[in-house]
Amino acid sequence: MLLTLTTTHRPATDLGYLLVKHPDRLHSFELPVGAAHVFYPEADEQHCTAALLVDVDPLRLTGEGRGRGRAPESFSLGQYVNDRPYAASSLLSSALAKVFRSALRGESRDRPELAAAPIPLQLRVPVLRCRGGADLAARMFAPLGWAVTAAPIPLDDTHPQWGDSRYVDLTLTGTVRLADALNHLYVLLPVLDDAKHYWVAPDEIDKLLRAGAGWLADHPERAVIVRRYLAHQRALAGEAMARLAAQQLADEPPADSVTEAEREQAPRQPSLALRRREAVLAALTASGATRVLDLGCGPGALLSALIGDRRYTEIVGTDVSTQALTLAARRLRLDRLPDRQRDRVRLWQSALTYRDDRLRGYDAGVLMEVIEHVDPPRLPALEDAVFGHARPATVVVTTPNAEHNVRYEGLGAGRFRHPDHRFEWTRVEFADWVDRVAAAYGYVAEIRGVGDDDPEVGPPTQLAVFRTVGTGTTVGTGTREVAR
Repeated sequence: MLLTLTTTHRPATDLGYLLVKHPDRLHSFELPVGAAHVFYPEADEQHCTAALLVDVDPLRLTGEGRGRGRAPESFSLGQYVNDRPYAASSLLSSALAKVFRSALRGESRDRPELAAAPIPLQLRVPVLRCRGGADLAARMFAPLGWAVTAAPIPLDDTHPQWGDSRYVDLTLTGTVRLADALNHLYVLLPVLDDAKHYWVAPDEIDKLLRAGAGWLADHPERAVIVRRYLAHQRALAGEAMARLAAQQLADEPPADSVTEAEREQAPRQPSLALRRREAVLAALTASGATRVLDLGCGPGALLSALIGDRRYTEIVGTDVSTQALTLAARRLRLDRLPDRQRDRVRLWQSALTYRDDRLRGYDAGVLMEVIEHVDPPRLPALEDAVFGHARPATVVVTTPNAEHNVRYEGLGAGRFRHPDHRFEWTRVEFADWVDRVAAAYGYVAEIRGVGDDDPEVGPPTQLAVFRTVGTGTTVGTGTREVAR
């Protein structure tokens, strides 16, 4: 079975640094079911292609090659006659984990900035067993930003009337971080194959959530992915879905509020949660911050995006819930990160309505979908603790736009998007709050929308960026700029 990875990034041979495999050498690895080889069919300044070839020993698949003795007389012929040596499957996924371990983690000693950046990539799996056909392959990869070409392979070129086989020739093209690309393959190859070659134990949930960090929770086909990846084991799939739900910081409308038309468009449109995170990250990038607070971080959806960007030298996540912080640590794989990576991250239990000296002196703080969970009488305490005491140079706040709720069929008058919301503000109410806080604590503020801007009710999410304008803790008036 074969996988090729091609880039046109200049110099393209930097791909060798990212994969930690020199283009001038053949690299071979022993696997439980055979051997894996990495080589470069082309490697120059303009184009570089790395190929992973997995050579499967059929005897090892049956256990005979591992010293288990002869198969019993009632053996299944399928143990010996199958497509495992030839078609990409979960065996290729296992090889990826062994051969490209550091690349999957997004680590590169020689090119750390490049490892953190999207680069032009083309991935090709010429023979992929795909239970669900080309359409399922597109539904899996397209929401992740890939242009997908999945050409069905006919059963027999000389007998076209026999139709297509269960295999596709898959090509993915996009500008994606290499670690993300490899993790997409690691998860989705066995999902499309839908026939794992090894026993699925509870620790497979952790593997799935680690590899799916930052994208799986928002994927429109996540239920299918979870179920297939965990070999249709109900208990494991149920636990994985529960943990994914806990990881979603963003509050989306209830499932019954999404129209059929919106469901049809979901695979082609980024989710609101993803667009919200991207808007927050863009605001942080524009601020020039390197030391960032994620205030009310929950299970770490934003933290996982921050840790992948080397510009952030110190990242602090705070939450009042110890369970949320435990989930965040698990999502970030803190126990497995190299020391220099782990030293960039802090997870602290802290209540945002109380002053905490540990939070002072940071470049930026983020309150992403947090303030609406605070009882209105406690908002002044949060404002004092964040804007007055901690006082980051930049504060990014997002919150739902209550006016947009009428566009969700399941949200009637007076209903909030999440049962824990204490309020949801209209655009005027949010602007009034922004003006008051900016005036009280010496900030200027800019308001933007996130998501499609409805001409009547505005965008689904409101975002404000506060920037300090003086050294004092209060000034007489605040300034607000409204982005159009």
